[in-house]
Parts: sequence; structure tokens; C-alpha cells
Amino acid sequence: MKRYKPIEVSEKQLEDLIRQAPDLIEEGLRYIDHQRMTDRGPLDILMVDSGNALVVAELKVVEDDTMLVQGIDYYDYVSRNAEGMARVYEGFHVDPNQTTRLFLIAPSFSVSLLNRCKWIDIPISLFMHKCIVFEDSKEVVPIFSELTIPFPPEPVKSYHLDDKLNYITNPDARNMLVALIQEAQGWDPARVLIECTKYDISLKVSGRVVSYIGPRRKHFIVYTYDNEKKWTGFPIHQEEELESVRALLKANVEGFVQGRPV
Repeated sequence: MKRYKPIEVSEKQLEDLIRQAPDLIEEGLRYIDHQRMTDRGPLDILMVDSGNALVVAELKVVEDDTMLVQGIDYYDYVSRNAEGMARVYEGFHVDPNQTTRLFLIAPSFSVSLLNRCKWIDIPISLFMHKCIVFEDSKEVVPIFSELTIPFPPEPVKSYHLDDKLNYITNPDARNMLVALIQEAQGWDPARVLIECTKYDISLKVSGRVVSYIGPRRKHFIVYTYDNEKKWTGFPIHQEEELESVRALLKANVEGFVQGRPV
């Protein structure tokens, strides 16, 4: 195995290395231009990928969070002028209808930069680089490795009561449930809260769940504590079935309000 040692390079040296072998970063990547002047200053390197999309590359030889803002500035310029660049660089077969890409290339990236990147809705790729020299050669070899940008957390999905009620196709069952919910809210308006989960409707008293109500196509099910204090589901198809469950549910709500243990 050949021995090698890592070396430090300047930005200009790194730029030259990428110009000579852009496909070391990504297969099919081709160099177009460097230090092209924009309204925000000269961008480091302009390339085109295997799908003929323009690629803006911002380079650093030290960890530097400011490169994200700089890169976005150049990305904005190139994206706004993609059609003109396709004409100027006609020989590279640039497709201006393809979304421009942004490459940030540095030896390392901070956690702050990674966290910022995950919220930016443009195609950003992060590449860490190091340069080595083999003992029997003076040739500098750049090595690139792509760093995965973390995904942002999924937004909390909100569920709506109307959607749960409309899931019930039987209008009589739906009307019974509407009346039950309205009545339950009136038992203690300051403490009783009706919320929707992914599949059910929850009835809470001071933040504690007293009941879950599961809508079905032709009926609904009331889950609450029975007279033996066991969590039980009561299918409701008609008013007669609801009478005893309504009384049980009200008693449980009152018990929670008064702080009685279940």
C-alpha cells in the first residue's frame, strides 16, 4: 500500500483541483467556469451535472458558516439568469428548465450550518474534502465525501372534528354524536376539552382522558370506564344504547372534576 500524507491547500489550489477533475465530486459533473462575476461578487465554480442542470459550488478550506449565505447569493444569481447562461455556455448543453443545484465544499461543517441547511428548500449538497500527497509523487489528490443533511422534523398534523363526524355516513348516528359532544362540553365548560387524534375524538377533563369516541361508518363507539372501573368500549347504534353510556360518561367526568380516583 502506498504511503501518503494529508496536506493543506489554498482556495485557489482547491479550485484548480476541482476544475481538473470535477467528477471526483460527483459522477458526470463537468466544469464550466470559475470566478464568474455576479451582482454579489465572483462565484467560485460553475458546473453542470449529468442531467444538464447548473451547479453553483462555494469552496472553503476552513470550516466557515458564512459560506451558506454566500452560496445562496450566487445560487440566486445563477437561477435568475439560467436561460442567459444556457446561451453563453451553449457548448455545455445546459438545460435552463432544470433546477439549479448548490454545492458547499469544505473540510468540515458545523452543526449550526447543518441545522440551517435542513430548513432551506433548495437542492443543497455538502461535500467534505481533504487533500493528500503520496510519498513517491508530488501530485495532490483531492478526496471528497458527501455529508447527509438531516431532515427537518415532520410538522405536527392537526385533526379536525368535522372530518371525524363526517366519517360517519349514517346521519342519525352522526347527529347523536354531535349532541353528545355538545352536552359533554356543557357539563363543565372550563375543564372539559374535546380534541381529535388520528383516529378518535378524545374527551379530557383538566388534561386527563376520560373517554375516546371512535367514529365508524354507521355508528360510533364510546370508550370510557364502566361501573367496575374497567376501560370498556360501548358501541352506539341508536338512542337507547346511548342513554346508559351518557349517564356513565357524565359520572366519570364529574369524578375527574372532583378529583376522585377512577
